[in-house]
Amino acid sequence: MNQTTDQTAEPLLNERLATSGFRFTPQRQSVYAVLLSERDHPTAEDVFIRAKREMPEISLATVYNCLEAFVKCGLARQVTVERGAARFCPNMREHSHFYCDVCVRVFDLPLSGEVARDLPPGFRAVRVDLTIHGSCPDCESAAGLTPAGEP
Repeated sequence: MNQTTDQTAEPLLNERLATSGFRFTPQRQSVYAVLLSERDHPTAEDVFIRAKREMPEISLATVYNCLEAFVKCGLARQVTVERGAARFCPNMREHSHFYCDVCVRVFDLPLSGEVARDLPPGFRAVRVDLTIHGSCPDCESAAGLTPAGEP
């Protein structure tokens, strides 16, 4: 972790792990730093490759275990946008995702209003998982198309 990230994220990481019955380890610290460094919704394999740069001895199994612990602790969300590998998102605010079908990147989008307000009586929303599919501005531009909503 860089020093700024270390100062702000480490206490939260340590507290969440401890209150959920997990130990704070250098491997968990390294994997969490990877999640925070590039918020591009990486797969476990992506996290493994990035973490290995700083911690060559880390294993793929350890990365999977760390990510599972983070999901259980409320430090990350598991996001499934296609039939491929799950991705991981450290943004714990309510939000939706935009999946670009062209470049396969995933973007966080704010949720506007109360999405779950029209539930039938007796239903209670705990969390909303919403993924919008389409093409991102970069892919639209590369294809010579005008992004939707622009003249």
